[in-house]
Amino acid sequence: MNMQYIRVGDYYIPDLELHRESRPIGKWGRMHREYLREHKPIQYNCLFLSGKLWTYLADLNQQVQDRLEQMVHQMKMAEGVTEELKAADPMAWVQRMNNIRNRAEEIILRELVYEEDRA
Repeated sequence: MNMQYIRVGDYYIPDLELHRESRPIGKWGRMHREYLREHKPIQYNCLFLSGKLWTYLADLNQQVQDRLEQMVHQMKMAEGVTEELKAADPMAWVQRMNNIRNRAEEIILRELVYEEDRA
């Protein structure tokens, strides 16, 4: 293994470079990071020290976004929330869409962000 060192004063320190993740962690990643800090400090520290925390959180955020879109779409179809309803009664459409989105977010928070259903 060829390791590079840099001299700082009288000491040689390994010149380590961590992988930089360019994707944002978003709302869901930040919430999961706080959950890990408070409830799973060992897993948090392992991810942090290995340099994989940001990638892990960015992946989770993308997974949650995709799942949320899919879940909202499925709930809209199941409950008959259509563009016709939107044209006929916009306030009822907004009310039902907000209800669907809130329920989907609660499910996502429980399953993916706070990992309550995992053993």
